[in-house]
Amino acid sequence: MIELAREIVGTQPILAVFLAIGAGYLVGQINLGGFSLGVGAVLFVGLAIGAFAPKASIIGPIGLTGLIMFLYGIGILYGRQFFEGMTGAAGIKYNALALIAVAAGLLVALGLGQIYGIKIGHTLGIFAGSMTSTATLQAGLDVMQNKDPSIGYSIAYPFGVIGPILCIYFMTRHIKPTFPPKAQKFHMGEVTLGDQYRGRTLDDVANDLPPDVQVTMVRKNQHNVVPSADIVLSAGDGVMLIAERLDDLGTAAQRLGKLEPGRIVKDRSALDYIRVFVGKASLVGIPLAKLPLPAGFATHLLHVRRYDMDIVPRPDLTLEFGDRVGVLMPPERREEIRKHFGDTVKATAEFSYVSLGLGMVMGVLLGLIPIPIPGVGTVTLGIGGGPLLVALIVGRLRRTGPLLWVMPLPANIVLRNFGLAIFLAAVGINAGQPFVRTVAESGLTMLFIGAAVLLTTVIIVLLIGYYVMKVPFDDLVGVASGATGNPSILVYSTRMAPTDRPDIGYAMIFPSMTIAKVIAVQIVGLLATSGGA
Repeated sequence: MIELAREIVGTQPILAVFLAIGAGYLVGQINLGGFSLGVGAVLFVGLAIGAFAPKASIIGPIGLTGLIMFLYGIGILYGRQFFEGMTGAAGIKYNALALIAVAAGLLVALGLGQIYGIKIGHTLGIFAGSMTSTATLQAGLDVMQNKDPSIGYSIAYPFGVIGPILCIYFMTRHIKPTFPPKAQKFHMGEVTLGDQYRGRTLDDVANDLPPDVQVTMVRKNQHNVVPSADIVLSAGDGVMLIAERLDDLGTAAQRLGKLEPGRIVKDRSALDYIRVFVGKASLVGIPLAKLPLPAGFATHLLHVRRYDMDIVPRPDLTLEFGDRVGVLMPPERREEIRKHFGDTVKATAEFSYVSLGLGMVMGVLLGLIPIPIPGVGTVTLGIGGGPLLVALIVGRLRRTGPLLWVMPLPANIVLRNFGLAIFLAAVGINAGQPFVRTVAESGLTMLFIGAAVLLTTVIIVLLIGYYVMKVPFDDLVGVASGATGNPSILVYSTRMAPTDRPDIGYAMIFPSMTIAKVIAVQIVGLLATSGGA
């Protein structure tokens, strides 16, 4: 029976891949003291399958296709935050800190590998596994032209996940940082105007408001109306205000008159409110200031709800598939509004396959371009770096003419996780047999080197960042998460620092450090294979 199972698994690669994915996700859900491998467990189940069925081999571009899907999804998601961070002083400082830490980790890997006589392919894999970087692993496989990096990666990977979590845990306990409660970014209030606004226009009122406060509805002569700059107001008229900060709303109320809730929202006779999904490509990626709205009747966008957060509708905000838009309009115009926005829950998973295919093609082509490095040879961004860089760029652009580059978060998550699972399954299955042999010979030594690499990188980020560079702690754990790379580390960081700053730090660091690791591994591999190291 066992031999039959070996034969079936060994001769059916697609079966082996999906067995690794299904069983891997099952194992990845096991939680021990708050730690779980998540999608990383697919790699270890793949190794077990490869060891169990020696004939199992995943050939062709299956694994590489999964890697491209993962990296492209990352780039699309973080493109805007990455470039905004890179142009600011904080982003440059944080990337410099992460680069120093990653470079130190690579030097530790090479030095200890040399001392303990570890093969260079295994050493590069240990470095990639310590950083839990699939793109770096692929760069190592490309330059070494054998399975050695997969073995080192597999041994170092578990501590590459749990090590940063432990470091962040102990650092948090040591310094005991405090954070303000997570602020709601959408506030609404109804204000009754004082005598000073008798005979003045709504434009005058808007000029007296704090910069981030907007008038979204006016109550005049016992009727609610859509705001217009030339409306002449009277004392006792009401305005509905929205703002990102509650303090700004309070300041505005003091300037205009007094808060008096209930007058406006209870009356839906002239203006009604409806939430609709954004499901039309023609409305996605367009700034709200240029967004076409139905003609023939008054409408106004009250707010945008993206996933679990309400957003003030700024003029430069662009809609995405699956956004829910709060619209004010005459009650009898509900169906026209739904039709205009393409109201459907399916929009949460909509994206352009044309732009997806074109973006991935451009990424693969960019990865093939040789980059000459004097004294070393030529390196490329490869399958790891090319698609990631292109995705970052188009993720920043959001839209180019008719091409919509972005995709809803649910669709992005599916693309990334499925792609990563395919890649890890293929790598694990192909490396199963040599993994068993290597662990028996020098597994503990390689595990020690991986731990040293990881601790060097994380400790440099945390200690130098906090005590020397005075980086705020919530920014710092985001930088540490991005330098090491695994998303589960970021999830833990947001629990230790419950603000939005860890996500921003991760977005600024992860893409640039991924590209830096890919190029560094290629350079080291070229030097080693050409006899230069």
